[in-house]
Amino acid sequence: MRVQAHHRYEELAHFIATLVDNGTLAVGSRAPSLRQICRQRRISLSTALQAYRLLEDRGVLEARPQSGYYVARGRATALKTPAVSRPPAKPTPVAVAGFHVKLLDYARDPALVPLGCAIPSAGLLAATRLDRCLARAARIKGLDCNVYTDPRGDAGLRREIARRAVHWGQAIGPDGIVVTCGCTEALTLALCAVAHPGDTVAIESPTYFGLLHAMEALGVKALELPTDAATGIDIAALEQALKSRRIAACLFASSFNNPLGSTMPEDKKLAVLDLLARHRVPLIEDDIYGDIYFGAERPRPFMALDRRGNTLYCSSFSKTVAPGYRVGWLVAGSRTPQVLERKHALTLCGPALPQAALADFLASGGYDSHLRRITRIFHHNIARMTHAVEKAFPAGTKVTRPAGGFVLWLELPRAFDSRELFAAALAKGICFAPGDVFSASGRYRHCLRLSCAHPWSARIEQGVETLGALTTQMLERSSGRK
Repeated sequence: MRVQAHHRYEELAHFIATLVDNGTLAVGSRAPSLRQICRQRRISLSTALQAYRLLEDRGVLEARPQSGYYVARGRATALKTPAVSRPPAKPTPVAVAGFHVKLLDYARDPALVPLGCAIPSAGLLAATRLDRCLARAARIKGLDCNVYTDPRGDAGLRREIARRAVHWGQAIGPDGIVVTCGCTEALTLALCAVAHPGDTVAIESPTYFGLLHAMEALGVKALELPTDAATGIDIAALEQALKSRRIAACLFASSFNNPLGSTMPEDKKLAVLDLLARHRVPLIEDDIYGDIYFGAERPRPFMALDRRGNTLYCSSFSKTVAPGYRVGWLVAGSRTPQVLERKHALTLCGPALPQAALADFLASGGYDSHLRRITRIFHHNIARMTHAVEKAFPAGTKVTRPAGGFVLWLELPRAFDSRELFAAALAKGICFAPGDVFSASGRYRHCLRLSCAHPWSARIEQGVETLGALTTQMLERSSGRK
C-alpha cells in the first residue's frame, strides 16, 4: 500500500498500515477505535476518519457497521521470521574482500535498482541544511580548518557528540571521544587496541560484511555465534566459547544489527556485560544504527549499561545524515592512548571542515527533527518492502522484523543459491546483497539482504517483484533436478 505521509491523516494511515504489515495488528483483528486513536495521537476525529477511509480504500481495513474498523481478511498472513543461525563452533579465517569491493561498485551504479548496499539515498538526507553549515564553516573557519587538527577531532563536534550521549544516560567527556573516518575506522582502531593477528574475535552471525573485511585485513579470526533475528546472540553459546578457548574480544551490534535488524533486550545486554567481565574479555560495540529506532525510546547501548568501562563504543553519522562526510567516532575509555597511537600511524587526523560543519548542524538542533523524518520514511519502507516480498516471493520465504534501521534479511529453502540469483538480478538491472558475504564461514548462501534506504517507488516495487519471480523460477528448477 502506498501512503505518502505529507499530511496528518496520511501519517496516521502510514502508522496503522505499518502495524498491519509487521503483524502487530493481525488479520481480522479490530483496529484502534477512532476516539481511541484521536486521544493517543492528539488529532481530530475528522483527521482519523479520513485516514481510516483511505486505508479502507486501499484494502487494509474494512468497516463493520456498529462495530468499527478491522484488518481486512484479504490481507496476506505474516511471514515467518528466519531461524536462529547455526554457524560452526570454531574460529574461522576471514576471506571476503573481493566480492565486498565489487558489491560497493554495483551499489554506486545508478542504472541498478538500489537494493544492495545499506547506504541511505542522498535525496532523503539533510543535504541542503548541511551544505549551508559547510559553506558557513568554510567562510568563517576556512583558515583554521586548513591545518592538521587534534587527532581526537574537532573539539566542537566532540562536545556535541558528548551532549547527544546524555540522551541515553551516558556521561562522556569530549576528551574521551576520538573522531574517525566513519564507523569502519572506529571499528578497525578498536580491534587494533584489543586484538593481534591470529587472535579470535567473537561476532554475531550473520554480521556486516564490512566488519569481516576489516577483520581480514587485520589477520584476526572470526568465531561466529548463533544469533536470533530478534534478540541477538545466544548467550549460552557465548559462555561455552569463553570457557573453551581464548577470545581476544567480542564485537556486537547493540541495536538493529546489519543484516538481521536484531536488538538485544536490556536484560540480555546486562547478562552479556557480566559474562564478559567475569572472563575479562573486552566488548567492541557497533551502534551505527542506534538512532534509527521505530519505537518510543532509543535502545540504550552497551556502553550506557557498562559500569566497568569494558566497552569500546563505535558509531557514525554515515547512516543518518552524511555518508559522504565519513565522520564516525570511538569511545575507548582506558584504551584511548592505544587508539590514538594507531590513528597517528594510519591517518594522523581527519579532515577538519566536514567535522566543523557537522558540529554546527548538531548545535543548531536540526539533527533531531531530521532523524524523526527519516526514521518515519525508513519505517514505512520496511513495511512496504515486507509486504512486497510477501506478495512476490515463493511460499516458505522468511523475513526479519527489525524495529529500526533499514535492511531486511530473507531466508529461502536450503536449495536456493543467492549467488546465482545475484547474477540473474544484475542482468535485469537489480542489485542486492547475497547472504554468504555476511559470514566468515560462507554460510547463508540461501539468504539475501535487501536495503530499504531509498524512497519507495514503482521502480523499487518492480525490482522486488522481479527478484521474487527469479527466485521462484530458480527453486522450481532446483526441485526439478532432484
